[in-house]
Amino acid sequence: MQSEGNPDPGDVFAVLADDYARRILVAADRQPMTAKALSEACDSSLATVYRRVSTLQEYGLLEERTAVDPDGAHRSEFVTTLEGLSLELTDGDLSLTLDTRDELADNFTALWDDLRGDE
Repeated sequence: MQSEGNPDPGDVFAVLADDYARRILVAADRQPMTAKALSEACDSSLATVYRRVSTLQEYGLLEERTAVDPDGAHRSEFVTTLEGLSLELTDGDLSLTLDTRDELADNFTALWDDLRGDE
């Protein structure tokens, strides 16, 4: 899925230039992680993680999910949605395309494959 709208390339590059933001994207791409787990994985404070998470969500690069533990407790986890980034320079104009995971479509495809017995 490509992101909606046309984000300003400079803004996106500024977000991705931040070391903590990149660490969060990489960590949350491996598996969904809580803010506390991201803080530990990225060697940063919770406040730093929450600020970066907010910015990454604003640009559609990170998604928050609610996980339910076996005891019924709920917790927020974050997962990277960014799959690719492409920049095009045409006639002096920069255009940026963010490719993100379409989780709903992915889940439906997996469900359909399971029902059909596909691997």
